[in-house]
Amino acid sequence: MIAEILGIISPVLICIAIGFIWAKAGRKFDTPMVTFLVTYFSTPALVFYTLATVDLSMDALLAIGGAATLANIVFAVAGSIFLALMGLSQRTYLQSLTWPNVGNIGLPLCLLAFGEEGLALAIGFFAVYVVIQLTIGVAFVSGEFSAKSLVGMPIIPATIIATIVLVADLGVPEWILNTTKLIGDLTIPLMLITLGVSLASLKVVNLGRSFALAIFRLGGGFLVGLSIVWLLGLEGTAAGVVILQCALPVAVFCYLFSQLYEREPEEVASLVVISTTLSIISLPILMWFVLLV
Repeated sequence: MIAEILGIISPVLICIAIGFIWAKAGRKFDTPMVTFLVTYFSTPALVFYTLATVDLSMDALLAIGGAATLANIVFAVAGSIFLALMGLSQRTYLQSLTWPNVGNIGLPLCLLAFGEEGLALAIGFFAVYVVIQLTIGVAFVSGEFSAKSLVGMPIIPATIIATIVLVADLGVPEWILNTTKLIGDLTIPLMLITLGVSLASLKVVNLGRSFALAIFRLGGGFLVGLSIVWLLGLEGTAAGVVILQCALPVAVFCYLFSQLYEREPEEVASLVVISTTLSIISLPILMWFVLLV
C-alpha cells in the first residue's frame, strides 16, 4: 500500500517541485501564456477526449455533478458560519474555504489513483466547480454578478459535446481523438508546474490564522466529502473521487480573484501556501483512506 501511495503522490509533488525550484532559481516562466494554453486548448481537449472515450454511464456523471454542487453549498454555509465565529471577512476568506484545488491537484491525483474512470469523474466534479466559481463565486468576491466570465470558456462546450457523444454513443473520427489526446496530455504537467511557480511567489502572513483556516479547509473538506458519499450512496471510484476532491487545499484561483478585486490578497496567498504545504502531510493519509473505500 505504501508503494502504491508513493506511486500516486510522487509524480504530483515532483511536478510541483519543478515549478517551485524553477521560479526560485530566477528563471523566466510565462505564466499568462501557459494559463492561456491550459484554459483554452489543453483542458478542453482533455475533457473532450476523456469523456468521449471513457466507459461511464450518464447516471454516474449526474451523481458526480450532484455531489460537486452539494459540496459547494455545504462548504459555503459551513465556511460562512466558521468565519462569523472567528470574526473574519466573508468576502476575503469564504472563497478559500469553499473552493478546493480540484483542478491542478485533483485531476492528476484522481487519474493516478483511479485511472481513466477516476479522471472522467474528477473532470465532471471540476466542470461544476468552474461554472460556480466563474458566476456565483466571482459575484460574491467582486460584489457584482455577471455571466460574461463563462462566455468563451471552452471547457463548457467541450463538456457538453463530450457528454452528448458519451450518452448517444456516437463515433468520433480517429484523428479527432488522437489530436485531443495529444493536446490534452499537456494539461496535467503544465497545471502542476504552474502551481509550483505560483507557490514560489506567494508569501505567508498571519501564520496562526492561516494555519487554523487551512486545517478547517482540509479537515472540514474530508468530513464533508465523507458525508456526501454516505448521503448519496456513492461507492468505489465515485466515492474515492468525491472524498479526494473535497479534501484538497485552497485553489490558487482564490488568490487571483482576491488580487483582482482587492480582497486582502496577501491573506489569501498565505492560506494557499499553508494549506498546500499541510496537504503534503495529509495527502498520503487521505490517499490511503480513499484507496480502501
